[in-house]
Amino acid sequence: MCPVATENTPCEPAAPFSSLLFAPLRQWLDRLPPYPDSQALSRLAASHPIFSASGQRIRFTQPGADGRAYEERIWQTGDVETRLDNWHDFFNGLVWLTFPKSKAAINAAHVAAPAAHGSARGSTRDALTHFDECGIVVLATRPELLDLLRSFCWKKLFVDRRSDVIANMRFLVFGHATYQSLLAPFFGLTAKAVLYLVEDDCLRLSAAALSAVVDARLAVDLAAGVYSQPRDLQPLPLLGIPGVVAANEGADYYDDTRQFRPGRRCAHVAVTIS
Repeated sequence: MCPVATENTPCEPAAPFSSLLFAPLRQWLDRLPPYPDSQALSRLAASHPIFSASGQRIRFTQPGADGRAYEERIWQTGDVETRLDNWHDFFNGLVWLTFPKSKAAINAAHVAAPAAHGSARGSTRDALTHFDECGIVVLATRPELLDLLRSFCWKKLFVDRRSDVIANMRFLVFGHATYQSLLAPFFGLTAKAVLYLVEDDCLRLSAAALSAVVDARLAVDLAAGVYSQPRDLQPLPLLGIPGVVAANEGADYYDDTRQFRPGRRCAHVAVTIS
């Protein structure tokens, strides 16, 4: 756990993957050295085959010079450009292994989007990129907890309902850029959240099993275009989640509106998964 994070100084964790928010990747991180070993990542991919929506086997390869765009190369060949020993690309690979259906759905939507929007990126691609880089899935067994999050009621959620948050919510980071940021969390670190209402049994699953359940549901929603613009994603200040930084044990931590800003209400409806 990081002891503190201030506006100007990043919070240095005691170990590279010490944050509880690395839980979805733990099944892979426990088998890897504490640095971005691209060769070890490739070996994992070889022993745990995953596929793009076009049926191509995913491989993590060095950047090519064949003129193909990044997403097109994945769709056409299964090759995910992965720079040697690079944290950003290393975490991208681990997210592919953890949430393969959702990553494949994002790739398919990216490839399809230019045909619909011409040369312009369009709001759908923007939303997909936001989530791919900085996304998080928030699960809760009680709908009022998600309502507090949607309403930016940070103190009511993380202080008044803190025990309920710990017992009845889970936070699964998806974005590979966010994982990179969690190596040294900084003041104001925020993710873009998808919110799901779940059954109690869901939260009793192992981290790997829970990730697989979320992956299946999220992939369906991404393929269906449920998140078609950045505003469909809920902002979530990650350093407010109980246990992420020691400083948030104090109620006054949430009084700083530079980090815990009031904002719009999100009209997106929570979906129940089991």
